[in-house]
Amino acid sequence: MPTERSASVVWTGDLVSGAGVIGVVGSGAFGPLDVTWAARSEDQQGDASKTSPEELIAAAWAACFAMALSSGLAKGGTPAETLVTSATVTFQPGEGIVKGALTVTGTVPGLAADAFGAAAKTAKENCPVSKALAGIPEVTIAATLQ
Repeated sequence: MPTERSASVVWTGDLVSGAGVIGVVGSGAFGPLDVTWAARSEDQQGDASKTSPEELIAAAWAACFAMALSSGLAKGGTPAETLVTSATVTFQPGEGIVKGALTVTGTVPGLAADAFGAAAKTAKENCPVSKALAGIPEVTIAATLQ
């Protein structure tokens, strides 16, 4: 059965000096979140007051990839104990998202490192968010088995 997810944003002002608020998400799990052009186009590390579309995409991608890898490993008979996953999305003003990187470290008893790497590659290719991001020109994956 299909599911729908929703969010809404109110933006005021122009692109550079304006600001937006992600005010409502369908689940109510988070929000409100402030968004600005500066948060999107400048290094805002350590500024917890604002987010960007790319940060939200990275969070969605990391979660989706972890779920896909967990599923693939379990179906293959070697369920993971732990998967620590991160995603990085690189935004270039004027061009868009130009690079993506997935990193995963897993604890998977009974699985060889090369098999873990292959499972991670398959998960990257098949998770729904990866498919939605297929237009990113450069995507890398690093998979480490503990």
